[in-house]
Amino acid sequence: MSNVVALIIQLVSGALGGNAAGALLKKLSLGTFLNSILGILGGGLGGLLLKLLGVATAGGGGADLGSIVGDILGGGVGGGVLMAIVGAIKKALSKS
Repeated sequence: MSNVVALIIQLVSGALGGNAAGALLKKLSLGTFLNSILGILGGGLGGLLLKLLGVATAGGGGADLGSIVGDILGGGVGGGVLMAIVGAIKKALSKS
C-alpha cells in the first residue's frame, strides 16, 4: 500500500477517533470541529509512531489486511488520545 493511502486512512480514522473520544468523554470534548482537527493530528502522529516502532509495517509493500488494520487502529487511537489530552489540559486550565 502506498504511503499516501496509509496516511489518508490514518487521518480519517484519527478524525473518527477524536470524535468518538469526544462523545465518550463529554467533559473533555472540545466540539466536533476541534475534536476532528485534533483527531486528524493525533491520527497522523499515532500512525507515524506505530511505523517507527515497526508495529504496523506492510508485508511486501502491498495492501494487506494487517497494514490496513494497523493504520486504522493507530490513527483512531492516536486521534482519541490526543483529543483527550488536549481536552484535559483545557479543563485543568479553565479551573484555575
